[in-house]
Amino acid sequence: MSSARFAMDLTPLRDNRDFRLLFAGFVGALVGTLMTSVAVAVQVYDLTGSAAHIGLVGLARALPMVAGVLVGGVLADRYDRRLLMLATRLPLTLVAAALAVNALLPQPHVWLIYVATGLTGLLAGLGGPAMLAAIPALVGTERLAAAGALTSASVQLAALLGPAVGGVLIAGPGLAACFAVDAAGFLAFSLALLFVRPLPPATKGDARGVRQAFASVADGMRYVRGQRLIVGLLLIDAAAMVFTMPQALYPVLADQQFGGGPGVVGLLYAAPALGALIGAATSGWTARAGGHALIGAVLLWGLSLTGFGATSLLPVALVLLALAGLGDLISETLRSALLQHGTPDELRGRVSSLWMVQATVSPALGNAAVGFLAELTSARTAVITGGLVCTVATLAVAAAFPALRRARLIESPAQVPQSASDGDRSDASGSPQGGDPLAAIEDRGNQAPPAARR
Repeated sequence: MSSARFAMDLTPLRDNRDFRLLFAGFVGALVGTLMTSVAVAVQVYDLTGSAAHIGLVGLARALPMVAGVLVGGVLADRYDRRLLMLATRLPLTLVAAALAVNALLPQPHVWLIYVATGLTGLLAGLGGPAMLAAIPALVGTERLAAAGALTSASVQLAALLGPAVGGVLIAGPGLAACFAVDAAGFLAFSLALLFVRPLPPATKGDARGVRQAFASVADGMRYVRGQRLIVGLLLIDAAAMVFTMPQALYPVLADQQFGGGPGVVGLLYAAPALGALIGAATSGWTARAGGHALIGAVLLWGLSLTGFGATSLLPVALVLLALAGLGDLISETLRSALLQHGTPDELRGRVSSLWMVQATVSPALGNAAVGFLAELTSARTAVITGGLVCTVATLAVAAAFPALRRARLIESPAQVPQSASDGDRSDASGSPQGGDPLAAIEDRGNQAPPAARR
């Protein structure tokens, strides 16, 4: 089998100027953001000595983000998506600068960290659906897996560099340096967006239709409810995120289980990113994959984190975290591609917002839950328990949703059922409120707009 089938597809990055600009700005912002994630965790743990507080900071970001994505999803379906991204990313520069100033105080304020984290969640939520909804219109549905792998690779590259460099900066210049780099990253992202072409949605907004637009969130909910595949995607993502989010425990594990300081914390944050980069570099096959690969990737994530919680050897722990990161990259790429592939453009903003609500709430609840469980038992017990529950929950979702197991990004006549089973049947029509999810994906894949490129 040719190795080219597994190599990452660089076509969206190679052929499109707008994608390159967005990609570069996105990476710049992410490096700073993920340095900040380490800095906030270390700072909160230093100030409070509590793993529960680390989880609560994540929850403080998630709750405003939920409100933001619900509003942002409606806005993304009615207004220029580039302008929405710009209007929400530029203010994040000031939020990061405020964290830097707070870190320089003789006694930093914990309440300010909570407020800044909440503002970050709100602004990220308002602009997040616009970015997700813009990708299919820019790259075309036939390049969704390639664009998803490239975007995921940029996330993981930043996740590898950010925490590792963040740990070094915390041990050297200090926390304020991490927050300052974050501010510079958001500024760079905003500047890159200035040169990206306008990205209007299929339906343009107007002043008279704002109330009607917000009421239309229900349309997105009805669409999601009528699609068994999307429901399965949401549930398997929740299985992966709610039960196995050990990031809140990295400072505790570094101290209690591996006997290290900020440098070890940085390594723990960076190890999953290394595995994910390996997965991204060999992600060419995902364009021909589907539900079975997604289920296997989530199982790899859960089982690897179970092993991570059980070991006291740092090298073994880092290898297991890398395997978890590889599984997370593959599952993230396939989840995103299957979701966007199966959603019409006029609903992508709202469906993306609902997806982001779930994708935001689940990790936040997971970090909070694992923090409280660690307080009641131990950090090691919390991680092992989460990994095992994730594995069982993933198998249960896979058994309950045949549409998820059958899903493919490339149609195959043999895979399109002649009739849906009672458990997988929605409306018989092809409208956004119903239709067989697999057939809907394949039909829309055949109707990809040829001009939709970055």
